Amino acid sequence: MKLISVIVPCYNEEEVLHATHERLSQVLNALRDYRYELIYVNDGSRDRTLPMLRQIASADSRVKLLSFSRNFGHQIAITAGLDYCSGDAAVVIDADLQDPPHLIADMVSAWEQGSDVVYGKRRDREGETFFKLFTARLFYRFINRLADVDIPLDTGDFRLMNRKALDAFLKLRERHRFVRGMVAWVGFKQTALEYDREARFAGTTKYPFRKMMRLAFDAIMGFSNVPLRLASILGFITSFLAFAGILYALYAKLFTNETVAGWTLLMIAILFIGGITLVVLGIIGEYIGRIYSEIKQRPLYLIQEQIGFTQKEQE
Repeated sequence: MKLISVIVPCYNEEEVLHATHERLSQVLNALRDYRYELIYVNDGSRDRTLPMLRQIASADSRVKLLSFSRNFGHQIAITAGLDYCSGDAAVVIDADLQDPPHLIADMVSAWEQGSDVVYGKRRDREGETFFKLFTARLFYRFINRLADVDIPLDTGDFRLMNRKALDAFLKLRERHRFVRGMVAWVGFKQTALEYDREARFAGTTKYPFRKMMRLAFDAIMGFSNVPLRLASILGFITSFLAFAGILYALYAKLFTNETVAGWTLLMIAILFIGGITLVVLGIIGEYIGRIYSEIKQRPLYLIQEQIGFTQKEQE
């Protein structure tokens, strides 16, 4: 019997956790021809999520638990679950029930028909503000223009990967992770399943504007060199304008009676060149910072507690 691993990253999910486990169990128990394991990853929750997960794991032998030593972030939590899973296929789904668990059965069916990766593509997003919908739509189209790979539009991390695609994904160990982009990068046969995303069952979003901006930076910096090219272009444009200003100043000094009064022009030039320089240095600094983060080669995460794993799986 094939084994399906379901990875559920959790951060302060006490209000929804029992409902999530119940619905996932119903869907997975209905897949009669498959075995399954449920891997919950506690990403340094500060509420009752961890004791609730311990309780769930003690009552269900198919549940496994990884608990981080602190909060490492959603994308890292997904990676940890995938690192530890043993399935012939792995499904990633958030704990907030916005992505419908019943779609897992359709993903398994598409996998059995030959797809290596099956990802959910959102038609509609219930319960989201206009600002969130607009910025999300803008982000996906912007990153798709910049990225070196084709990242599917309007997708999240809700997806199934078979063992071949999963093993390829696990070879990618960068620290600043954008999982949906990384899965697109590994390639293989990928299939979209469209669905309507539901409103959050309970609690609050774990991706406020600040975290969304950080994820956007990770996506842009991790999959595109366009910002560096833009920095070079701005540098050339600034140099050209500065050279033109020098020629104008020399012409005015040598061939006209005008003095280069130019306080206003001088201030504009200084501020313009200074601003462009700072922008370029900021872009370069962002890439250098990521290089520095990578060469330290710290582990992606630290496990404080694990439940349900055999010695072989722990290794």
